[in-house]
Amino acid sequence: MKVSELLTLPALNGMHLIAGRTGIEREVRTVNMMDAPDIINFLKPNEFLVTTAYHIKDKPQLLSSLVEAMANQGCAALGIKTRRYLKEIPAEALVLANDLSFPIIELPAELSLGEIINHTLRGILDQRATELTFAMETHKQFTNLIMRGKGIQKLLDHLSDMIGYPILLVDQYLKPIFHPISTSGIIPIIKKMNEEGFRFHKTKTSFFSFSSLSNKQPYTVFPIYMNEEKFGYLTISGEIKTSDNLITLTIEQATNVISFALMKEHALKQHDRNIRNDFFLHFLDGSFSSQEEIINRAKEFSLHNEQTYICAVGKIDESDSDISYTQLQRRADSIYEFLEDELHLSPDPIHLFTKGKKCILLYEVNEVSADVLQTVETSIRSLQRITASQFDCTISFGVSHMSPSFLQTKNSYKEANDSLLEGGLSKRTEYIQIFRTKDIMELLRIIPEEDLMNFHHFALQGFSKIFTEEEQTLLQTLSVYLETHCQISETAKRLFVHRNTVVYRLEKCEELLGKSLKDSETTLQIRLALRIKSLLNI
Repeated sequence: MKVSELLTLPALNGMHLIAGRTGIEREVRTVNMMDAPDIINFLKPNEFLVTTAYHIKDKPQLLSSLVEAMANQGCAALGIKTRRYLKEIPAEALVLANDLSFPIIELPAELSLGEIINHTLRGILDQRATELTFAMETHKQFTNLIMRGKGIQKLLDHLSDMIGYPILLVDQYLKPIFHPISTSGIIPIIKKMNEEGFRFHKTKTSFFSFSSLSNKQPYTVFPIYMNEEKFGYLTISGEIKTSDNLITLTIEQATNVISFALMKEHALKQHDRNIRNDFFLHFLDGSFSSQEEIINRAKEFSLHNEQTYICAVGKIDESDSDISYTQLQRRADSIYEFLEDELHLSPDPIHLFTKGKKCILLYEVNEVSADVLQTVETSIRSLQRITASQFDCTISFGVSHMSPSFLQTKNSYKEANDSLLEGGLSKRTEYIQIFRTKDIMELLRIIPEEDLMNFHHFALQGFSKIFTEEEQTLLQTLSVYLETHCQISETAKRLFVHRNTVVYRLEKCEELLGKSLKDSETTLQIRLALRIKSLLNI
């Protein structure tokens, strides 16, 4: 209850405001009665103090100190019976109250302090009951809109009409989710904030406000939480003050209903995503009994067999930070879910699936041309930039050649995955590795595994069959050294070690192999052996 509303209570007829008129919008939440010198130590913010001023009757000048202390404490107002012990309020106290916008109220003589307290508390409780009833009715209205299938958009329209401000619902990345037509002016502001890397942070407060420098417009933001990882913001084009209880209650009820509606919507989307993902993984694993079954099931997910596709396999580049496997998987899921939403903006359909820590993109190719791979690469570059901007990490991709039908995308997946692995051999990050026809890895697959194992052991003789930790480090250094065309400085740079360390490790490799790394035949054999090691996962 505000001070202005307190003054209009019929039961408290006779109360008069004698100072601090500009502060009558202060909130009254509790009322207290006390006549003691140390009264300020017991007062709370938004408290209305009623007193006979008995403790300052002999020193009325102390009233100014009390007014200043109460204003600093955030109290609501001071009520004084002026015809009891204090005949009149000192002029300096009234001037100070006006300066501090702190209301001083003259209490009616015919009411006792106890009666004033009871009437005030009853007024506060009655208003709280009215607000609670209003909140329940408002919540019911919003819930009915959702239950009748009107959707979140209709709810936002209704809320906008109720509070008189345009509203925009954005996700945690400041991308609009729902917005009425009236919010067209907010979208450019949010878009600019997004482009400049601005983010709202999780807050324990129910809402917060900010102003845009470009249009001097205030905005109020109400967080909407769905779970620990996913949340959004109800952005209102206007300032909502904490004293606007009914408007705040209305918006809070709407955010509660929107939160549950978004949770339900997200759960349904996640369920559909899991079904679609399971189908594609079973397809890759060869779990279906016939091609006809695959073709028919693929149609359910808008994957047509006669369509031409390009496959891309992506993986978040590993960092040295100490993150658990669960945290890594959650982060990957969040990133891939974000990328899937971004792909929906593409003019041509792009299908996203996940497999462990990897994502799989199937690009539909409607016009086969020489620059189609360039188009796919441009799209992937855009995804890499967005990922780096939004999540402060990098992601690399391997890309296949075109597949003339959906049934052949299984081979395209292998091409893209091999390309991703090949790009990772040189310790690069944020790369796009296009599959090369007749690649060495493809040729090696033709050779029987036993022959590959024999060649591997021959080329790397001197190393243990089960590599020790030191030998793994030496092989890694040797691999990067060969991939960088035997450039010691570049090898040291990619491995984050001193070049003398690289020289020492290479000399150690020559000692184990019993061969010189300057011999072209030797380095060719080692390159093939390292490819075989990767292929057979030795």
